[in-house]
Amino acid sequence: MVGKDNLRAEDLNLCFEKLMMLGGNGIQKGGVKMEGGIITEWKDIPTELLLQIVSLVDDKTVIMASGVCRGWRDAICLGLTHLSFSWCSKNMNNLVLSLAPKFTKLQNLILRQDKPQLEDHAVETIANCCHDLQVLDLSKSFKLSDSSLYSLAHGCPNLSKLNISGCSAFSDSALAYLASFCHKLKVLNLCGCVKAASDRALQAIGCYCSQLQSLNLGWCDNVSDVGVMSLAYGCPDLRTLDLCGCVRITDDSVIALANRCLHLRSLGLYYCQNITDRAMYSLAYSRVKKTSMWEPVNEIKDEDGLRTLNISQCTALTPPAVQAVCDSFPSLHTCSGRHSLIMSGCLNLMSVHCACAFHAHRTTSNVAHPAH
Repeated sequence: MVGKDNLRAEDLNLCFEKLMMLGGNGIQKGGVKMEGGIITEWKDIPTELLLQIVSLVDDKTVIMASGVCRGWRDAICLGLTHLSFSWCSKNMNNLVLSLAPKFTKLQNLILRQDKPQLEDHAVETIANCCHDLQVLDLSKSFKLSDSSLYSLAHGCPNLSKLNISGCSAFSDSALAYLASFCHKLKVLNLCGCVKAASDRALQAIGCYCSQLQSLNLGWCDNVSDVGVMSLAYGCPDLRTLDLCGCVRITDDSVIALANRCLHLRSLGLYYCQNITDRAMYSLAYSRVKKTSMWEPVNEIKDEDGLRTLNISQCTALTPPAVQAVCDSFPSLHTCSGRHSLIMSGCLNLMSVHCACAFHAHRTTSNVAHPAH
């Protein structure tokens, strides 16, 4: 338990002196001059300055400071909106149970773990106390079950960013339930959630989470075209989608994304070996179609459209189809240091090059063979 006994008065005074040095010109001998008087020791710090100070220190120090006295506790608990427990390698569960009822104004909470500690009752406490929560990271929480998602659905309807990557115990019914309550989700990481990320869950996300912009479905091998097409039709503002290892998807998924998600900037298709040239030409054509439908060719910006495409291990693709995509999206690069068109394991695609490579080759040729 973190409390004032963990901090000695001399430690606080030393910290106070160091923190006050950040004030620069405001420092005078004997303290820091402020309107209404001079601060000479840590007990004199007003709430506004205290909150500024805690914004400069690490989260462990913030938690320790909240246990110094009632005034500091109230000020920090009511004023703090961002907090991370990732530094806690032991007893994270007990710490969350103890502090969640106090930090009721949290909007951003990071509970990422190297080894599983968090349990359902801790998440339930968060859901019951932190109703303003918008960003939550529960990655690698292997001990959590569906009850955690049900609690979040009811207690944290304002979630906009949720990371549950590696939470392999969650079911698709619990994820679908969460989606039906959390309509403001914009960023969702489901990497490795093999049970939760099913077509059923993706249909619910497509139905309820129309604001979704980023989704990671890495290695969710139960996902098929049915789920991805539901996303494409229900989440038109989708900008980043990682489908690496989703071995069941076919060209139909990519075609739906190309036709419906016109703001798509990053697409990961690593090891999706059912993807063929048909999918690549649909992506290239979506650029042409968008240009002809919405704006003049001379107003299209390089940063519009795909900026990252991973087709590593997609061995069915041929150079002409991939080159068509590369030519359609100037932000896709194969040149050294700018690899945003990733083609590892596709030896047959070595002839594909971005515009930069062609310009570099032309420049080299001109230097090597000057005009007479």
